[in-house]
Amino acid sequence: MSEPSVRIAELRGSLADHGYRYYVLDAPIIDDAGYDRLFAELQALEAEHPELVTADSPTQRVGGAPLPEFAQVRHRVPMLSLNNGFDAADIEGFDRRVREGLGIDEVAYIAELKFDGLAISLRYEQGRFVEGATRGDGFTGEDVTANLRTVQAIPLRLRGDDVPPVLEVRGEVLLFRRDFERMNDAQREAGDKTFVNPRNAAAGSLRQLDPRMTAKRPLRFFAYGVAEVEGATVPPRHSMLLDWLADLGLPVNAGRRVVRGAAGLLAYYAEVQSNRAALPFDIDGVVYKVDDLAQQRTLGFVARAPRFAIAHKFPAEEATTTVAGIEVQVGRTGAMTPVARLAPVFVGGVTVTNATLHNEDELRRKDIRVGDTVVVRRAGDVIPEVVAVILERRPADAREFVMPLRCPVCESPVERLEGEAVARCTGGFFCGAQRKQALLHFASRRALDIEGLGEKLVDQLVDADRVRNAADLYRLDAATLAGLDRMGEKSAQNVVVAIDRSRDTTLERFVYALGIRNVGEATARDLARHFGSLDALMAANEAALLEVPDVGPIVARSIRLFFDDPHNREIISGLRAGGVHWPEGPPRETPRGGTLTGKVFVLTGTLDGMSRDDAKALVEAHGGKVSGSVSKKTHFVVAGADAGSKLVKATELGIPVIGLDELRRMVEAA
Repeated sequence: MSEPSVRIAELRGSLADHGYRYYVLDAPIIDDAGYDRLFAELQALEAEHPELVTADSPTQRVGGAPLPEFAQVRHRVPMLSLNNGFDAADIEGFDRRVREGLGIDEVAYIAELKFDGLAISLRYEQGRFVEGATRGDGFTGEDVTANLRTVQAIPLRLRGDDVPPVLEVRGEVLLFRRDFERMNDAQREAGDKTFVNPRNAAAGSLRQLDPRMTAKRPLRFFAYGVAEVEGATVPPRHSMLLDWLADLGLPVNAGRRVVRGAAGLLAYYAEVQSNRAALPFDIDGVVYKVDDLAQQRTLGFVARAPRFAIAHKFPAEEATTTVAGIEVQVGRTGAMTPVARLAPVFVGGVTVTNATLHNEDELRRKDIRVGDTVVVRRAGDVIPEVVAVILERRPADAREFVMPLRCPVCESPVERLEGEAVARCTGGFFCGAQRKQALLHFASRRALDIEGLGEKLVDQLVDADRVRNAADLYRLDAATLAGLDRMGEKSAQNVVVAIDRSRDTTLERFVYALGIRNVGEATARDLARHFGSLDALMAANEAALLEVPDVGPIVARSIRLFFDDPHNREIISGLRAGGVHWPEGPPRETPRGGTLTGKVFVLTGTLDGMSRDDAKALVEAHGGKVSGSVSKKTHFVVAGADAGSKLVKATELGIPVIGLDELRRMVEAA
């Protein structure tokens, strides 16, 4: 008989090979019973020789002890989302932009299925799986390594002798429909709640704090891209890259194809759509990417999405149901939104029970009444909306909706200003609904970023009258928080620490956190840069506010009304008294008659020795304007290293291209 270590190595290699044939090649050569016998033999040998157990053994997929919480993982390469297309015109427009950006007549694309699952990132070092994370917000996700180790389709060790020292793979965790049905059958037999759809079941399974629970769920995985590679030559085309991943033992779906031009993209879409029901898993569209990786780099990115790829979504699913009632929801800014309460209906993979009606004018336009039979659609497969009323099925007792004259939450008067479509509660922070939403906005990640201050905690704090406005947050202590439901001492202390950390912020974050109507992140940043200090901003009249780039009369009026409210000024004083602070500088007035006045600049590439934000500030400080895209109105393109399609466009239009040194000389010219 062979040594235990030799037999264990043989069994692991055999099981890994059978897993590869099953999940990657879809061509198993052994039945389940045969696989189970090999697995049982390996388990027995490892039990006898625990010193021979390794982290990448197939037996280690059963899951370890429960986790107290998920750690955070900062993605080394952001997990960006894709822009969406919904019809042929969108896709033809995408192809046209790609061709123009590359300066060629026809582009080769790789077309793939768009899985309806959960996006994840897998990191391999020296061929071993070491870290897995969810997408999160695209920049920071949750560490779900322990759970991903239980997914049979994910190799714990890459195949082959020539694996890269570092490989970070992007892909999707999902459930096959047959596995989903079996899970629900088991849930029903156990008397437990069933899952709504495969996607929610997959997401919930992967986010179990107990990996042993995840191990019981038949999750699958498909790789669709790479984020980082070290020590290996990456194939020049995305289609070849996917073949390479499959050779390394990673599952890659076979439904991909290289096509040419918009006609090829649309033909692939039509074919997949007609065969969608026959697939073993759910998809919500297809994805197109430029196949040549060098061309991808040339096209680059815009905002949070690549220019070289687009998701072609399937039409939203529709269903009919009845309107059981119409209620009003009060938002953070007091906006009163009518909402239809619907008889439950299954649409686009979820059970829908309500749908926004947007505003009173939209409700009147569609003539939606209580008792009507309506067509419901999940717009973009996400937001439920009422598309139309089936008038021939309207009952005689259908009731028209009347917008209340007083807020349903605080009884304050409701007003609708001339020229506005939205009615608003005038209660401000005194309205419980606005108070809760305002606090959640204040604590949100892009505002003051108070981790742990979520909806349930805010509900308790407001309902118990512990917090009436944002300034009250800075008077909370751990003992007060620990006395609330579902708040232990450790959780309470964590929230107190997060609140304390939020005291040190920036002016633009603080302005955004105040929740001033019509003031988003970009406007808050412009206001902070223009005025330099909060006091200067609070003292600015509408004329001064209009000097800020992209601030028009409506925004200026909203800002002035906010700071004219004594209650808002009282809250700001309370926040300052609570220790909330930020760096300030002198006001930066919009220049008049500067050396760059009237000139439009576009910045592209990596500027040597200066950030894009600093370069933009330099241009604006001397009267110029910075645009995000090249057009005939552009006067100069400032290009640095790795400049992409903007440089190509500038060359095509004959627009002067300058470097950072020349820009400096221009602003120094008198």
